[in-house]
Order: sequence, then C-alpha cells, then structure tokens
Amino acid sequence: MSVLPLVFTSGWASGINAYAVVLLLGVFGATGLTDDVPEALQRTDVLCVAGVLFLCEAVADKIPYVDSAWDAVHTVIRPVSGAVVGALLAGQSGSLSDLAAGAVGGSTALASHCVKAGTRMAINTSPEPASNFMVSVAEDLGVGGLVSFAMFHPEAAAITAAALLLIGLVLLIFIAHRIRRFLRRRAQLREEKRLVERMGAPPG
Repeated sequence: MSVLPLVFTSGWASGINAYAVVLLLGVFGATGLTDDVPEALQRTDVLCVAGVLFLCEAVADKIPYVDSAWDAVHTVIRPVSGAVVGALLAGQSGSLSDLAAGAVGGSTALASHCVKAGTRMAINTSPEPASNFMVSVAEDLGVGGLVSFAMFHPEAAAITAAALLLIGLVLLIFIAHRIRRFLRRRAQLREEKRLVERMGAPPG
C-alpha cells in the first residue's frame, strides 16, 4: 500500500500542530500499534522533546496575539517538520521516494499553516477571547483525531484532510476579501470626513 495518504495527512496536521504529529506517531510506533512509524520518531528523546514543545504550544496557541507570534515563528518549522516526517514515513515503507514524500508533506504543511495563521489573525480581532480558545481546542482535537484515524484508514483520512484544507483555503480567501473591503471603506470614510471638515472650515 502506498504511504502517500499518510504522508499527506501528516503534512496537513503538521501545518496545524507539528509537535502533536511527531508525538502521536511516535507513541503509536513505540506501543506497537502500527509498524508504519520509523524508529527515529519512536526514540525516547524525540518523544520527550515533542511532548514538552506540544505543551508549550497548547498554552501559547490559546492566548490572543501570542498565538499569532507563535505562528510567525513556526512558519518555517511546521513545513520543515511536515517534510521530514513525510520523508521518514516514505523511507520506512519504501513505496515512495523520500524526496517526493518530503515535497508532499512540506507543501501540504505550508498550506495548512497559512490557513491556520491567517484565520487566527482574523479571530484575534474579536473582542472576546473565547473564540480563540475554542478554535485552538478544535484544532488540537482535529489533529489528534485525524492522525489517529490515518494510522488505520489512511485513504479516508487523506480525503478528509484534503477537504479540510480546501475549506480552509476558501475561508481564508473570503476573510482576506472582507478585510480588504473593510480597509477600503474605512479609508473612504476618512477621506470624506476630511473633505467635509475642509469645506466647513472658515475662510482663512
């Protein structure tokens, strides 16, 4: 069976929470639930580091504006992690070249990261922090559930990940369009206000 569906799903999940992906895959492999996880991800030191960083992200990701700063730092980390995990999975199965798997995992992670970062920036404009917290929890549950599902039903999980990525991209484009309209409208209102004040000013 081709490892491509698992690579794609892990790439999507890495763009949302790379540390959760490494931790989950490592635990699945170390506990013997699957033979598809490479030894490199099952090492105790890798699992410990991934666990600590996952806890750090779990906190930072739920604080408005801190999450956007965290996303900015991980603009490189998440795609690289997706590429590395994809290449390792391909090397374990031998059904796909490491280079191709790395490209799929990295590009998918970059796309899902852009969706996550863009939507979070929009959510941070909300006056209440509850929406930010709920979105973060939903992302954590989604990553955990889909990666776990992918270990046993990789094709179905990949289809789900592709659908989520497509929906996210459409939502991001819609949000960007609304923001541009809002900024243009605000600029027009400012210009109209300046004109009114200039026309109403007494002659000098």
